[in-house]
Amino acid sequence: MARHGKKYTDAVATVEPDALDGRAALERVKEAAFAKFDETVELAVRLGVDPRRADQVVRGSVVLPAGTGRDVRVLALVQGDKAREAEEAGADFVGAEYIAKIEDGWLDFDVAIATPDMMKDVGKLGRILGPRGLMPTPKGGTVTTDVARVIQESKAGRIEYRVDKFGNVHAPIGKVSFDVEKLVANFTALMDSITRSRPAAVKGTYVRNVSVSSTMGPGVQVDSNLY
Repeated sequence: MARHGKKYTDAVATVEPDALDGRAALERVKEAAFAKFDETVELAVRLGVDPRRADQVVRGSVVLPAGTGRDVRVLALVQGDKAREAEEAGADFVGAEYIAKIEDGWLDFDVAIATPDMMKDVGKLGRILGPRGLMPTPKGGTVTTDVARVIQESKAGRIEYRVDKFGNVHAPIGKVSFDVEKLVANFTALMDSITRSRPAAVKGTYVRNVSVSSTMGPGVQVDSNLY
């Protein structure tokens, strides 16, 4: 069994065992954070879905109103007029030549966006980008003709989420340095998006467990009955 250090143990002692509302839980996360760096605040949601069934896969994207707290590097796999549009929208890397670079091992970006006409070439990158969560997809909104909008949203705090094979969704909602109001706004936006994404095939309880934590800190339970 893994052993935790004194700082973690002390942080756990500050967390109540009872589930709290979102605001109170986020306040506890901030209070319990002890790392010397600006930890990421993460949301974890256990859903009552069977991810093995295609009609129960939960995925989506949302623009966090207070941003993610990090500089997002955007790659636009586009050409022609869309390349100019991508550059004007603030993409960090633009052009079809990055397909070959990725095949050679280059991965210095956080979000990849492509237009539908590029997918015949981008598709072969699936084995590289897929496992890293970087593959452009129509469902994720990153295969699009509205390149400028998606780039601007990605820079502003757009995140994608997808249920894992155990029925959980994990996603960042900001930094410990954010004030509580910003964390609450991001938490609410993501929870609203997840609840709206409930598959029609799901019966019974959809949101089973909700918790928030910082990168190094303990998890704090949120009252799932509120969702």
